[in-house]
Amino acid sequence: MKILDWYILKRYLGTFGVLILLFIPIGIVVDLSEKVDDMIENEAPLDAILLYYLDFTIYFANLLFPILLFLSIIWFTSKLANNTEVIAFLSSGVSFTRFLRPYIIGATIVCSVALLFSLYLFPNASEGYNEFKYAYLKKGRETRITKDVYTQINDNEFIYATNFRPENKSAQNFTLEHFEGEDLKFKISARRIKFNDTTYTLSNYLRRDIGEREDQFVRKSSYDTIMPFDIEALTPVNYIAETLDYNELNEFIEQEKKKGSGLINTYLVVAYKRWSIPISAFILTIIAVSVSAMKRRGGMGINLAIGIVIAFGYIFMDKIFGTIAEKSTFSPLLAVWFSNIVFSILAIILLRKAKR
Repeated sequence: MKILDWYILKRYLGTFGVLILLFIPIGIVVDLSEKVDDMIENEAPLDAILLYYLDFTIYFANLLFPILLFLSIIWFTSKLANNTEVIAFLSSGVSFTRFLRPYIIGATIVCSVALLFSLYLFPNASEGYNEFKYAYLKKGRETRITKDVYTQINDNEFIYATNFRPENKSAQNFTLEHFEGEDLKFKISARRIKFNDTTYTLSNYLRRDIGEREDQFVRKSSYDTIMPFDIEALTPVNYIAETLDYNELNEFIEQEKKKGSGLINTYLVVAYKRWSIPISAFILTIIAVSVSAMKRRGGMGINLAIGIVIAFGYIFMDKIFGTIAEKSTFSPLLAVWFSNIVFSILAIILLRKAKR
């Protein structure tokens, strides 16, 4: 790389890094001021609070990554434009496309790091963040479906329970039905089922085997046995998708599809965003350079104002279409990538205008 490339690349990565280091402490202070009363009331231990804010740092950085990257590029590029450095670069025979090269290299580095965080590191932080939130900040709120649980556990078996209690790993009015093809072969029911480390205890156990001429019944007041499912998997916590790395998430989605889960779109939105948000680094970089490379009468302030509007427009569109996909039959893939598609078109238009 030439001196021009290093000059811009150092400012690209340096400004972005400084902005993250500035905003994260602000985010921690604001969050702490809002939640300190709940922490005290629910007696959250100090070590749990410290771990929570470690996870919060990663969670917060991943959430605000597009905005912070976009504003950092506008900030230092506007500075270059105000100092007539951009004009100097371009008047020396450097094309605007060549001027963009160090920005694209920077976007590639940021995108690679963001992908690593999004696919493998962010899930661990999200798990700690959400566990603390529901243990000490939203204590008593349900984190999963616990009433009228109905799910398919494999190709042949379905289970149902009216009242699932995850805290003691038990459920009421339990039923398991085993099918072969479309024919019901046997049915197990119990007033209560409880998991005991390796086995299940069924109270008021009844097994009905379907025969060609007559059915066979087995009744027991209490029966210990093993079951072909994990009781924790009956109803996953509502933030489960955020806590799984990319490979685990894909496997989980396939399992939930087989069960006929009604939350598949929510899980798919999370999976697709693992890629769409990091890749947005390229789109936002091109838009930011195109907007701020021109010297304006209002100076840096005008460029920052334009940048803030565009950045929040991107986040707003991303959130809106993500929510639409989760709550309807709208394609999760299209919903997640829609903002990137729209802003890619905007990037092309602004880039052509900047080249003139």
